Amino acid sequence: MNPIRRPQGTRRRMAIVTLVVLAVLGFAVAWAWQPMLLALLQTVAVSRVSADRSRDLEDGLHVGLCGAGSPMPDERRLGACTVVIAGSSILVFDAGNGAARNLSRMGIPVGRVEAVFLTHFHSDHIDGLGELLMQRWVSGGHARPLAVHGPLGVEQVVAGFTQAYSHDRRHRADHHGEKLVSSAGFGALAHAFEPDAADQVTVLRQGDWVVEAFSVDHAPVKPAVGYRVSYKGRQVVISGDTVRSDAVRAAAQGVDLLVHDAMAPQLVKLIEQAAQRAGRPLLQQLMADIADYHATPQDAAHTAHEAGVRYLLLTHIAPPLPALPGVEALFLGDASRVYGGPIRIGRDGDLISLPAGSNAIRHWRLF
Repeated sequence: MNPIRRPQGTRRRMAIVTLVVLAVLGFAVAWAWQPMLLALLQTVAVSRVSADRSRDLEDGLHVGLCGAGSPMPDERRLGACTVVIAGSSILVFDAGNGAARNLSRMGIPVGRVEAVFLTHFHSDHIDGLGELLMQRWVSGGHARPLAVHGPLGVEQVVAGFTQAYSHDRRHRADHHGEKLVSSAGFGALAHAFEPDAADQVTVLRQGDWVVEAFSVDHAPVKPAVGYRVSYKGRQVVISGDTVRSDAVRAAAQGVDLLVHDAMAPQLVKLIEQAAQRAGRPLLQQLMADIADYHATPQDAAHTAHEAGVRYLLLTHIAPPLPALPGVEALFLGDASRVYGGPIRIGRDGDLISLPAGSNAIRHWRLF
């Protein structure tokens, strides 16, 4: 039996009617969805504005990576930045690009940052400082500038950012008013110290926490320092940029956590060779030059082993590591055989918790 064939005009009319019905239904669904979408967006906005994960943490020392990368572009690692939460105090060590945004993504309010500590003045360790200062100023309602501590030369760094943001300061104060954004709380106050080549220098002590600094070997960059932070019996050492260093080993004796820079020279060599083949001699020489003033993962592992460190967190990762199977093992090389404790190749959003009154070490991913 032959199927019934509708006239072509009838089929065309039915198709048009179907399209009209679908369009009307789509419009109706979109119209009904708008209030639900607005409610959802409001919930998200409230969550983001009220987020303060630092207040949810148990009392202790908590160390997060607000930037685990090097100057080379890396999707998972922005410029150098480590945040330390000691009790209720939020301290930032280095402020590379994206520092303020990553802190916000981690749920750590930039407006509550109490002090910044710089290890040295390479651009990738300071190029996010202006944004951090601005975000802290407008979101915190502060009447005093942020304290920025660093070795001699920090005064020039702070003065430069203050001058660069002077127009922003005036425009925001004029727009929002002095009661909301007091111009007295704008910017930063530099606090310089002179590191001791042979010993640690106390930089700041407040309540139960203390920050000490020590010189590291990042020649020809001088001064360059690392930091040790102590709070209620828990300790972390932040190496800054350095080669394998006796000073880092001495400062890290018996600490719970060592945050150490790490560069894999065999992987950087691949970029150097690629630059040579591509006819880019400047990039080729830059890649060759950086190999002699950064520690390797094995160097960091030796330091952690010799100092009796309980956990090794690698940061300032160079070169960028693509998300391919086996790449991290290739980056680590022999590090895991040198040091028997846990080693983590850091990524932005990592948080290591050291609860007070405990020997526990916990790892979290905040984003």
